Amino acid sequence: MWALSAVGHRRLGAAGALAAAAGGWISGKLPAHDPWGLWIDHGPTVRTAAAVLAYTGLTVLVVAWWQYGRTASSVRETLVTLAWWTAPFLLVPPLYSADVYSYIAQGAMVIEGHDVYSVGPSSLDPAGIGGDAAASVGNHWRDTPAPYGPLFLLLSAAVAKVTGGTIVPAVLAMRLIALASLLLIVWALRRLAREHGRSESRALWLGALNPLLLMHVVAGMHNDGLMIGLMLAGLVLALRGSWVAGSALVGLAMMVKSPAAVSLLFIGVTVHASATGPQLRRWAKGLLAPGLVACAVAGSATLVSGTGFGWLRTQGVAGNIHTALSVVSDLGLGLGELGRLLLGTGPEPVKSAVQTLGLAVAVVLILVLARKSMNGHLPPVHALGLALLVLVALSPMVQPWYLLWGLVVVAATQQHGRVTTVLVVLSAALVYETHPTGATPPYGFALAAVAAVIATLAVRRTPLLPEPAQVPAPRRGRRDAPLNTDARLSG
Repeated sequence: MWALSAVGHRRLGAAGALAAAAGGWISGKLPAHDPWGLWIDHGPTVRTAAAVLAYTGLTVLVVAWWQYGRTASSVRETLVTLAWWTAPFLLVPPLYSADVYSYIAQGAMVIEGHDVYSVGPSSLDPAGIGGDAAASVGNHWRDTPAPYGPLFLLLSAAVAKVTGGTIVPAVLAMRLIALASLLLIVWALRRLAREHGRSESRALWLGALNPLLLMHVVAGMHNDGLMIGLMLAGLVLALRGSWVAGSALVGLAMMVKSPAAVSLLFIGVTVHASATGPQLRRWAKGLLAPGLVACAVAGSATLVSGTGFGWLRTQGVAGNIHTALSVVSDLGLGLGELGRLLLGTGPEPVKSAVQTLGLAVAVVLILVLARKSMNGHLPPVHALGLALLVLVALSPMVQPWYLLWGLVVVAATQQHGRVTTVLVVLSAALVYETHPTGATPPYGFALAAVAAVIATLAVRRTPLLPEPAQVPAPRRGRRDAPLNTDARLSG
């Protein structure tokens, strides 16, 4: 029956996406003021009904995604499905986040000459080009300096300048950047999957068709999508022997968000493996050269932007906001409160110490993964995906879409196994954690827990189809650095 085929699941997912978009049009993160009158509040009753519709549509989309993963679909079919599921979100207001308003406001701050790394959007003139965006920024971020790199601020400034800060065209311009990021992710995913002998369609299913990515990169317009796309493109070039160009792209990714810097370590592993000459020279080239190239690009981008090097000191500002998904922050807060009750000490120093310890453990584990990769026990790109997952798991601030940092990389490098199963379950669960407005209500965690249980049972009862065998593409420009694609390491 067609209803049980890839086409049927595509149509089911499209219906879910339409419902989620229709509900989100009213229940999403509406701007404080829309002079065009398109994204306006219709009252609490209509808003509640719209939120129910959005959640229902999201559930249908998640079910369709899971079912689609159990079909043997071609790359072309999966790309068509991605287009169908993406289209409904092109014109909706921001969903599941208010961050895009911060992006626009920070771009306006660059235009007006404010130091975006010292003050927040509240410093903008309410009657200026960034006034409507600043008024729409979430309370936590109005006085928070920008934690983003100069490249992204230049893009945001261009959007604010071209649109004059008018909220609807400014948001839609930011969505064009998100769509370009998605296209870059798709391009890189296919090539990385080919390099690692994986199914391109399966890589696209987990890494691009994923509802978590559709909701938070396309609908929510998080700049993590641009960071991931540039990082993946850099990895493609590095694996093909153009490690200088690849490192430069990673440098640009760092100028969006700093976690992309982790990939330099694993590009260094591939450079070390392909280098010739004395061992000391190979080590120096692998460990230093990619980082030097990326730093040169980052420094140049900073000088060209004129925003200064303040981004170096604002990387930790997000950690000041507690998120319940951060295990180390939850543990630190709990131990701090226990210390306050027993010893009368303040909770914040304990929380900060636990957060620092969590990052230290993450660094150690990342170095262990790099060592395993250098010894040939793990493919470098796959090890990078695991490293990014470790970083997210032990970070002082964790948002649902942070899972995408490592998930998209693993999607291109790993056959379906234990890690993939965990990522599928987490993807199905974390989409429920955030309300269409971007808030995180208590029932969001309850819905996520229920979804996690159902997804776990579904995976155990009806596992994904075995991945078809693929032949790695020839690697251009490489001398002696074959990738380890042993299937025993991918489970």
